[in-house]
Amino acid sequence: MADKIIVPTLGESIKEATVAKWLKKLGDSVGADEAIVSLETDKVSVDVTSPKSGVLKEILAEEGSTVQVGGLLGSVEVGASVVPIKKEEKKISEIKQDAKPASKIETINKKNELSPAVKRIVEEKHIDPATVTGTGRDGRILKGDLVGLMGFSPSPNKRKIEVGEEERVKMTRLRSTIAKRLKDAQNNAAILTTFNEIDMSMIIQIRKDNKDEFEKRYGVKLGFMSFFVKACVNALQTYPAVNAEIQGEDIVYKNYYNMGVAVGTDKGLVVPVLRNADELSFSEIEKEIIDLGAKAKNNQLSIDELQGGTFTITNGGIYGSMLSTPIINPPQSGVLGMHNIVQRAVVIDGKIEIRPIMYLALSYDHRIIDGKEAVSFLVRVKEILEDPRRLFLSL
Repeated sequence: MADKIIVPTLGESIKEATVAKWLKKLGDSVGADEAIVSLETDKVSVDVTSPKSGVLKEILAEEGSTVQVGGLLGSVEVGASVVPIKKEEKKISEIKQDAKPASKIETINKKNELSPAVKRIVEEKHIDPATVTGTGRDGRILKGDLVGLMGFSPSPNKRKIEVGEEERVKMTRLRSTIAKRLKDAQNNAAILTTFNEIDMSMIIQIRKDNKDEFEKRYGVKLGFMSFFVKACVNALQTYPAVNAEIQGEDIVYKNYYNMGVAVGTDKGLVVPVLRNADELSFSEIEKEIIDLGAKAKNNQLSIDELQGGTFTITNGGIYGSMLSTPIINPPQSGVLGMHNIVQRAVVIDGKIEIRPIMYLALSYDHRIIDGKEAVSFLVRVKEILEDPRRLFLSL
């Protein structure tokens, strides 16, 4: 008896997905609730599990195909198991293999999954794939890896496509959606960016003085992000327009604070959400950020963990960015960009001192946020971060 593998409900407003990868092959043994195929939606990757224990009997949706919620992906033969090859059968197969040995190219092709274009070059130029170091994903050999072995050095004016250095890859559903949303944000919102700088001396000193006790008590390191989340929540409470959004002809002011924290992954930027950030302690914020970041990088985020944000923080500083103009994440109206911390010469009380300085950028939707509010919001964030004691004194 076979059990169907069905595309599950993927979240509100999501009707279809792309088959990213089959994690099992036809004839493979699978356990109940074992991940069997990975789907990619426009928001997150989702693993579909086997309904029962058995053997993967059929695959009806190939990798790269689009499937609808409720659609059929394949089936599992319930209770079946993989039949081992008998000794006699194995000997016969070995004899057949000896009679007609597989070519080296075929053997390497199975191992490295050579694309048709790469295989053609290998055969035409008599290149041994075993001698080539692949630079593609999982060590796959790309056309560009073969250029140096072809006895040909392209001239500066010759198009690279003639020597196989271009490779056309279809955009993933997630990457395509990111591109569309970013372009929609530029087209539909009046985005401006305002800047300020922060002296990080006091936060750095607080972390230095309390990091050991904090980690011992809460089991997590005291990072910068909890300070920034707390400062932004305070500033959003003071300037509610930055936490609002436009819906039709209305401005919706939100009295809750769900903080999106941008995380870079191999598949693109995702923004998991810290819900009710105003109610979280420093340790709870740090723990949730670590948990969400790990889920993002392992493609384990749920749809709910990516929805409902009211404001976003993105940290380009971890990649070395000195300054940037972050783009808002619709339908939100504001995003705060953090950057790297650099020792700079600044004037303090008429004297030049060296201080750890970070540049901050606030991009905002000018349709509902005036310049005065945006600048005041960023100044408020600056005041709190330069003297975090304000958080505890409600100043």
